[in-house]
Amino acid sequence: MFTGIIEETGKVLSFQRGEKAWRLKLAASAVLRGLQLGDSIAVNGCCLTVVEFDAGSLQFDLLEETVRLTNFKALSTGSIVNLERSLSFGGKMGGHFVTGHVDGQGTIEVFERRGADTYLRVKVPAGQSRYLIHKGSIAIDGISLTVAEVEGDSFAVWLIPHTCEVTNLRSRKAGEQVNLEFDMLGKYVEKLLSLRSN
Repeated sequence: MFTGIIEETGKVLSFQRGEKAWRLKLAASAVLRGLQLGDSIAVNGCCLTVVEFDAGSLQFDLLEETVRLTNFKALSTGSIVNLERSLSFGGKMGGHFVTGHVDGQGTIEVFERRGADTYLRVKVPAGQSRYLIHKGSIAIDGISLTVAEVEGDSFAVWLIPHTCEVTNLRSRKAGEQVNLEFDMLGKYVEKLLSLRSN
């Protein structure tokens, strides 16, 4: 479980298909503090298990399905990714509950400065706009954000300068894919209502 408050950005050192799985190696620092093998780290909002690490890097094995269902297929050496350690009870709880299970990929339609703020509009996969709620929560590449506008299959958020500076959004542009995780509460309500109507 995560909060969607990004701790740092990491840099892709390598991302290669191996005999048994894809292997992703990242340079990082903050998320290495207190790290143990088997710990969960959200990488661009996708929950991955640490299989190896040293003083300046960490590694993950990824299933073919994980690569297929996320924007990881666009990663290459030097790519910047968002990193967050799993939620620690007794600590601060900002953002919202994020599971690290990516629901789909959205496409950035508009990403531009508007006055002192930054406007980001994303098109969601067909059929998933039902999870978008004005002033509801959404995770974009693992970043907890508040939905400001909903129009058809698109939604918009406003970004403060800090978010652009400390996340991978600083290198994003229109046309690129982002990982999306919709608010868990809405998905549970939908499931319960469908069971009730059957």
